[in-house]
Amino acid sequence: MNAQLLTAEIETPRALRVFSKQFVLAYVTTMRPYLMFVSGITGVAGLSHANAAGLIQELLVAAAAFLSYGFGQALTDCFQTDTDRISSPYRPLTRGIITRTQVLCISVPGLLLCVGIFGFLNPLNFVLGILAGLGLATYTPLKRQWWGGPFYNAWIVATLCLMAILAGPAPFTPGAVWTVAAVFFGYANFVLSGYFKDIAADRATGYNTFPVVFGRFPAAIVSDLFAFVATISAIAAMSVTPVRSNAATLCAAAFALAGVVAVIVGQVRLHRVRTDNEAHRAIAPVVHSYILLLSAIAVMQRTEWIPGVLVFYAAFVVTMKIRPEKSQI
Repeated sequence: MNAQLLTAEIETPRALRVFSKQFVLAYVTTMRPYLMFVSGITGVAGLSHANAAGLIQELLVAAAAFLSYGFGQALTDCFQTDTDRISSPYRPLTRGIITRTQVLCISVPGLLLCVGIFGFLNPLNFVLGILAGLGLATYTPLKRQWWGGPFYNAWIVATLCLMAILAGPAPFTPGAVWTVAAVFFGYANFVLSGYFKDIAADRATGYNTFPVVFGRFPAAIVSDLFAFVATISAIAAMSVTPVRSNAATLCAAAFALAGVVAVIVGQVRLHRVRTDNEAHRAIAPVVHSYILLLSAIAVMQRTEWIPGVLVFYAAFVVTMKIRPEKSQI
């Protein structure tokens, strides 16, 4: 999929008919498939601590985690089309070819289905899922406050990780605690670095994000702190995990090393960002580092998942390459 193909297939002066081929393509674009791997690995890392019983249970949790980002992203897009019209005019919702009502009517049931899967495995997840859903619906006002956006978004994703942990019968271990911390600070860093691509649009529409209020350099310093804490937390999660096998240790170490390299590259590039259009060069390695570090935790816990996690990361790389707008992540 590329921007030209997308435009050619779905451009129309009126909103598309629901569930037509063009509408499905437009809605999937709104879900940002390349970022669904972020929630996917969040669920996988949490599930690795759950010792879930059975392949079907594991696949259901992984699928619910993967899809939850897409449904959640489409939901939050409904409430911030003002800034998206400036920074992301390619998106179907901002172009008016799909409507807010259409998106809400798919996203809300989709999120409820995901919560239902988690809740079926542990009733406590119904409560956590509803709280996370309310968090998504109320995210936009918090994004307008410089102190609110990254942390508010991060607790929602950390809750997803917690729900995956609770999907299995295993006790809540120190490794699980460190994993939730890695998710929280890693995702907070992704959110903060992501604001670098939308500074002009956010300033024009009254979103007082940290970079808008304080500038790029202070925001990059805070991002460095988030990245450091996330990396240390991921390493701590691995260090308290009993050694399962030499293969697991070597594969986890390879993922972790690649993740640390991506962290360094992302943070160095973030300090060099001077315009919104070049910010994606820094944001991309931040996303890679998040997925790589959580992949390291997952394979350290579950040796048998190594092939699946390798395929998962390869699919992420490919999907990132074919995203419709290269300057947007």
